[in-house]
Amino acid sequence: MTRTIWIGIFVFLLLLIDFYVFNAIKQLIRQQSDWNQKFITVLYWSVPVISLLVFFSAFFWFNERLSFKYRNFMASFVFIIYISKLFAAVILLFGDILKLGKILLNKIYQLFLTESTGSPNSGNGNTINRSEFIAKTALAVGGLHIGAMGWGIISGAHDYRIRKVKLALNNLPSEFDGLKLIQISDIHSGSFFNKTAVKGGVEMLMAENPDMVFFTGDLVNNNAEEFKEYFNIFNKIKAPLGVYSTLGNHDYGDYAKWESEQQKIQNIKDLMEAHRLMGWNLLMDENKAITIGNQKIGILGIQNWGVGFAQYGSLEKALKNTHEFDTKLLLSHDPSHWRAQVLQQTDIDASFAGHTHGMQYGVEIGDFKWSPAQFRYKEWAGLYQENDQQLYVNRGYGFLGYPGRLGILPEITVFELGKKNT
Repeated sequence: MTRTIWIGIFVFLLLLIDFYVFNAIKQLIRQQSDWNQKFITVLYWSVPVISLLVFFSAFFWFNERLSFKYRNFMASFVFIIYISKLFAAVILLFGDILKLGKILLNKIYQLFLTESTGSPNSGNGNTINRSEFIAKTALAVGGLHIGAMGWGIISGAHDYRIRKVKLALNNLPSEFDGLKLIQISDIHSGSFFNKTAVKGGVEMLMAENPDMVFFTGDLVNNNAEEFKEYFNIFNKIKAPLGVYSTLGNHDYGDYAKWESEQQKIQNIKDLMEAHRLMGWNLLMDENKAITIGNQKIGILGIQNWGVGFAQYGSLEKALKNTHEFDTKLLLSHDPSHWRAQVLQQTDIDASFAGHTHGMQYGVEIGDFKWSPAQFRYKEWAGLYQENDQQLYVNRGYGFLGYPGRLGILPEITVFELGKKNT
């Protein structure tokens, strides 16, 4: 199919949702005056018209003239409106299914019962009330969801949370027992809109006095230029045993248009240079020994490797000459890499990933967590373990797409390393 046909299908589906929700609104305003009904109708339809104009303006007509950040905000506006309408439409659909079921039951009664028996439609006056209740519920849910998504932008985007995790490892050398390791991931500097809040998050991180720091990829959305404004914030991240980093799928510039292949190559070189200038040890399919006293562990890092995403990394290269390490810790941006190449295929003790952001949307209450991310990733947030191998998936420091976070908040993970009791 051509691009135009796909766009046509996309617009048709959005308008279908609009018509479905509008029918519920018509039901609720039918007692209003003609003028009020016309006003509400115009007001309702102005939103999808403006939304679609904004969307197509951002991504087709003014694509080259607007920055990624502004195009992202425009797309998010459309996303918030329509995902909220979709919630309302699902409730309306449920109500229509119930109504259809009742009609079918009435038909069955009419087939088997005489008129004198009476129809189950007796007391039919409640049908309208029930329909109105469903319509009001659907619109209320949609409205509340718009409000919640807005709050996720205002409050959730930079609501950094410290998560403390005890990481027990079988063969951890005694000198490393109690070591404090901090992980952040998915900075996506090109999406930030509150520099003060970003700086506050880094200050929170440093206040934890880490012995070592891991950054597991996606410093930018596409372009190394994005990071210039935030370089003097993130270069404050230091640790006695070093800061170790790797690349994520967005760091390669694969999602941007470049004038030439040389320009794209220079972009990744500039990004790698930013890591070096900050004093971060960028691990490109390699490993480093960390020594305390006469004991050491191995830190491994590979370039991005993900199922369904670019696979630049070579775990084989990163594992070279690591036989001397009793404990091996791996930085690998995409959590799908763990199950594909690490688990039960290597002697890596713990892997550290990011990438999913927990979709920046979900619910976390105590030990319960839910997000649409789990339909794509088996491991999407938090600590996972199979046999003696572990994976931690960081929820991300920044955001991409939706410029906020609802339920799944930005994360600074503080690990305390310890030896597992055997």
